[in-house]
Amino acid sequence: MPIINRIAEFHPEMTEWRHDLHQHPELGFHETRTSGVVAAKLREFGCDEVITGIATTGVVGVIHGQGGPNGRAIGFRADMDALPIEEATGKPWSSRTPGIMHACGHDGHTTMLLGAARYLAETRNFAGTVYLVFQPAEENLAGGEVMVKEGLFERFPMDRIFGLHNWPGAPAGVFLHAPGPVMAAVANLEATITGRGAHGAMPHNGIDPILIASHIVTALQSVVARNVNPLEAGVITIAHIKGGFTFNVIPESVQMQGTARWFLPEVGDLLEANYLRIVNGVAASFGATAEASFTRAYPATVNEAESTVIAAKAAATVVGEARSRPLPQPTMGGEDFSFMLNEKPGAYLFLGGGKGEGDAMVHHPKYDFNDEILPVGASWFATLAEQVMPRR
Repeated sequence: MPIINRIAEFHPEMTEWRHDLHQHPELGFHETRTSGVVAAKLREFGCDEVITGIATTGVVGVIHGQGGPNGRAIGFRADMDALPIEEATGKPWSSRTPGIMHACGHDGHTTMLLGAARYLAETRNFAGTVYLVFQPAEENLAGGEVMVKEGLFERFPMDRIFGLHNWPGAPAGVFLHAPGPVMAAVANLEATITGRGAHGAMPHNGIDPILIASHIVTALQSVVARNVNPLEAGVITIAHIKGGFTFNVIPESVQMQGTARWFLPEVGDLLEANYLRIVNGVAASFGATAEASFTRAYPATVNEAESTVIAAKAAATVVGEARSRPLPQPTMGGEDFSFMLNEKPGAYLFLGGGKGEGDAMVHHPKYDFNDEILPVGASWFATLAEQVMPRR
């Protein structure tokens, strides 16, 4: 893979940075050590400014190109948080924190942007300003939204912002891109079904919330199948049910949790209305009560068309035209980079990290970031800066 020579030279160092971050994972808004490492390295590299404490643990590095600030600016974003998953990779650099691991590759994203920062601070082969946005709490806590609300774009007035996500399902070093929606909007679903507890051998004396929850799960499968236009995308998944304590006691209540995903706003409205109707209606039909919520978490991640062309050109420069490819279809995963794209033109790309047959996907205990793509992502960020803001 043709990458920037200088970045290739410090690829071994980048691998060491990534392994260190992987060994010390931290959950959202608690990335104290991680953000400290990031800030220290940005200062070591010679960034013009390093600002900490944005959205609690966020960091922004500032690098001015040749001639200093000139009103042109570009932003790059990487996420820093880990997941509450027990690692099962057996790697020498496995997590040292029980129950927490970098199961989504954010350690790799952070490292790639640090690599770009080192190169850009050394060479400054661009005319304008680069803002390096290291974001906390991407996983379920909307750290991107918090950064925006705390004035990210007012404090750091960039023209466009770009990000990427590693993707084990694509060959290593292949970029995937598309204008428009690339990741789904997300809502968190919760419901409590309250019936009447009874002895398990005397169910006629109670109202069984477990039975009711089972009917609700089945009925919810009709929402996408029979209410959403088959040409559009939607998902409703109940992923967690909790109720009961022992073999022979029908509990008083059951708690349910799940997720909904969509791209079009009208589909989101339809999913919400039907979810609430079914949960409340099914519970009432059995003589039980329900408390249900449909909490919208992340909007859809939508790439701006011109920025996507710019991002794809930089990708082709780094890996060649044949390895800079259209994204075959959007993913129903969610991403809080969407909050940034709602405020600024930009694009979010996927960078293949597949190692071979049987790769673990992200959010799996056996997932591990592919270190071979570290200089590829770093070169893409650096190339974007040089192509969008060329020296005159």
